[in-house]
Amino acid sequence: MHILLATDADWIVDEVTNALGRPGDTFTVCREGRVVAEQVAEQTPDLAIFDLQIGSMGGMAVTMALRLDESARRLPHVPVLMLVDRRADLHLARRCGAEGWLIKPLDALRLKRAAKAIAEGGVYSEGLAADAEPVEPMMELGDAAEGVVDAAAESPEGETVDAG
Repeated sequence: MHILLATDADWIVDEVTNALGRPGDTFTVCREGRVVAEQVAEQTPDLAIFDLQIGSMGGMAVTMALRLDESARRLPHVPVLMLVDRRADLHLARRCGAEGWLIKPLDALRLKRAAKAIAEGGVYSEGLAADAEPVEPMMELGDAAEGVVDAAAESPEGETVDAG
């Protein structure tokens, strides 16, 4: 299996290569998100693993760019596993077209399970189902000026008190 890993963090390179490296497997490590498409064009990976932060172009932007290139038939489909920093990033990972996502910190067992599922054509979701309903907006954009309540004005924490 050939794995494309895009991250600028040495500890992630170590974690992923130690967990997924087997005899015969190869890795290409990209330290800049902008070069991922070039690497895919040179050698299509069986799996791409993208960190949320990759130099000047994050993993979500890289995944979206790959999906656009795929839809324009400039690049083949590449299964993507996204490494996110927090639960709040899960919706973005799903929306950008990743087949799977893991919340850091990483461990070898979860990395192996996710890589195997995605490389076999499946999905791997952690913390948010891949087919979960989208989050509804809290208010319509057109109504932003109407009905907005100043939470600080109504909160007891917003009251002025005499300290002495």
